[in-house]
This record gives sequence, structure tokens and C-alpha cells, in this order.
Amino acid sequence: AATLFPSSGINAEYGAGTLKLHEYFGDGWGIFFTHPADYTPVCTTELSMVEKMTPEFTKRNVKLIALSCNSVDDHKGWSKDIMAHGDLEGVSFPIIEDPGRELAVKYGMLDPDEKDKAGLPLTARAVFIVGPDKKLKLSILYPATTGRNFDELLRVVDSLQLTAYKKVATPANWQSGGDCMVLPSVKGAEAATLFPSMRIESVPSGREYMRFTPQPQ
Repeated sequence: AATLFPSSGINAEYGAGTLKLHEYFGDGWGIFFTHPADYTPVCTTELSMVEKMTPEFTKRNVKLIALSCNSVDDHKGWSKDIMAHGDLEGVSFPIIEDPGRELAVKYGMLDPDEKDKAGLPLTARAVFIVGPDKKLKLSILYPATTGRNFDELLRVVDSLQLTAYKKVATPANWQSGGDCMVLPSVKGAEAATLFPSMRIESVPSGREYMRFTPQPQ
């Protein structure tokens, strides 16, 4: 069973001061993503892209927060580079400081193969999606050398939010608005009532488990 995502007291840049993750996420969804270090090229492109996509996350009631293993003072200087790269007016989400790696250790974010100039492990590119119940819904861990695809994170959020309330699953490469699959736990009459446009794909086994339906509204 999913467990509550930890809510630490953390220091963050952009006027947030000390905050707790649960309070920051409020009653909605949250995405917590981590970065190896300030003033690094891939991270700068990522944070710039996240800021550009913030309106899309906001439409989905998702709040964003980042972490990098540097101080708040470093974040202030780095933010100017992020804004310059993306031609941005600001960075609207908090960036957590973690120069001592305490949070990185707590959340299992360290990449043993990537180290800074002092020989300390860098934070991997972790992504945690937290639901309104404050439970972890998805985690992805990228190596420090691979930038994240934030369009994919939007797609995942759409799937998580849909399947949390409707009795469907989303197939491979699903996009919002595409056909979904009826959950195996939905049987006979209930399936026909909930999904009147359901179609069953024939397979060699003869089993009627490939059940597709237009995306529920």
C-alpha cells in the first residue's frame, strides 16, 4: 500500500522561507523534482522548461517544487541564468536548499556514479508525484546526464487524475482524450452500464480482456 510522502521542514528560495511539503501542496497534487547542482547546463534547461509549462500544471491543480544541493544564496544567482536561458520574467516555484545532502539521503536521491568537484555524490534527477491524499503516486529516477521530458510528466498527471476517479486504465502511449481500457475488476452488467461504447478486441486466447472505451468525462 502507498505510504504518506514525508513532509520535512525545508528552506527554499523565492520568498517561501521554511515550509512543509504537505502544507505547500495543500489539497491538490504536487510534483517534487530534484537536480544535481546549481549552475549546471541540463538543470538550467529543465527549470526553464518547467517555468514555461507552469500554467499547464496549474490547470491540473499541481504545485511544483524543486531541490538542488546548493544554498538559497546560490539559487538566487542561478535563477538569473534560468530566466535568461528561457527568456523568463521570473521563476514562480520554490527551490529547496540542501547543501549538506540531508534531504537527498532521506529521499533516496543520490546518484553514486555522479560526483561534484569535492567528491560528494550528486543528487539524481528524481521526480515524485504526490496525490491529494499525500501519498506517493509515481517516482522516476533519471541519471544526472539525462534531462527529463516534462511533456511526459503532464501526460502522467492526466492519467493519474483520470484513473483515480474513473474505472479505467490508460494504454501504452496514451494521450489525454484517447481511448482507455476498462479495468479487469469491472464485470459484465456494470461494464455495459458504465461504458456503453465499450469495444472488445478479439485475441487468439479467446479471452475478452482487451476492452476499450472512449475516455470517460
